[in-house]
Amino acid sequence: MEIRPQAVVIPKETDHLEQGKYGPIFPRTPANYGFTIIARVKPGHADAVRGYGHELAKALERDPYLLGPLKLHYLRWVLFDDDTRFMYQGIFDTDFDKYTEDAIALFAKAGVSTVFEHLEGFPEDWRTNPDAFIAFVRAHQCPSFIEYGEYPYVTADEIKKALRVRSALSEVLDQMQ
Repeated sequence: MEIRPQAVVIPKETDHLEQGKYGPIFPRTPANYGFTIIARVKPGHADAVRGYGHELAKALERDPYLLGPLKLHYLRWVLFDDDTRFMYQGIFDTDFDKYTEDAIALFAKAGVSTVFEHLEGFPEDWRTNPDAFIAFVRAHQCPSFIEYGEYPYVTADEIKKALRVRSALSEVLDQMQ
């Protein structure tokens, strides 16, 4: 089986895209699904954003599977422009609608807040008003125009399975020596 890297150009116009509950469903790309959100940080909240990053890392130490329902490949958070703007970038295996609904449910179940609370314009009633949460995300989403995958269209679960198979095969081979 040959794995061929691929790239897909994402159109600027979204009128022709399938519409989900919350707007256009961007196509699955070789990197799977994802989005980038860029928003202004509330004045004086940059340290709280960084602190939330530390809290999330500690929560993941306690429960490495905390974010499992989101089917993430990775997240990247960046503070820039002298800590006045924040970028949230995630790549995951579900479409936008499912990811955001799962994120809201996960926050509610875990009883945790979201880093977005430190961003200007984020709705205070986001826990009980998922439409406002999603409207904020859509308003601050900066769609990519090209996405590349070295191992295209592979899910996080498939990658983990392949790594388990590799480990098991390695163990068998070690025992044969």
